[in-house]
Amino acid sequence: MLYSKKAFFGVPVAKDRERIEQNLREVLRFLGENPDRTDLVQTPNRMLDALSFLTRGLREKLDVSTDEGLFEQGGEDLVLLKDIEFVSLCEHHVLPFFGHTHIGYIPDGKIIGISKIAKVVDHFSARLQVQERMTAEIADCLFSVIKPKGLGVVVEAVHLCMVARGVRKKDSKVVTVAWRGDFQENCDQRQELLRMLGCS
Repeated sequence: MLYSKKAFFGVPVAKDRERIEQNLREVLRFLGENPDRTDLVQTPNRMLDALSFLTRGLREKLDVSTDEGLFEQGGEDLVLLKDIEFVSLCEHHVLPFFGHTHIGYIPDGKIIGISKIAKVVDHFSARLQVQERMTAEIADCLFSVIKPKGLGVVVEAVHLCMVARGVRKKDSKVVTVAWRGDFQENCDQRQELLRMLGCS
């Protein structure tokens, strides 16, 4: 076996891993392939490692420390972090969807380190997901940690379940939005954030 004996992205190397890999060999056989072909011998092992990596958010603890990640800030101007890349897995077809997340908030005495925001996006995207829920989970998490006056999350993504199968619309993109706090009631604040993203 080529895989490590240590835990892989939070997945302990279970004693039944060989059984799981054997099941993946049967999937390859079902698809019409020969799992004993030289180039496919290690494919079940790689498939399991890839799925472990792409779902690591289910097992990794999210560390958004309110002691280390928050800083005093007196201003009330909009803070916007754009184009946070992510890759997730559609829970319906186990195919990737990927794109960018944009997060803006109006501080209420505190700001958060920008790397913490990226970690939150990674955490909720690295699992079997639907984009609508992921957007809400990111918004709820950051709103509870930062406690800003208002917060908005905009996610734009391409879904391979629409591009590579089914309707096969290669230029389609899904946009989801979640508003929290003042953004829910204040249309002007929402428009300012969307204008800064170029989508107002």
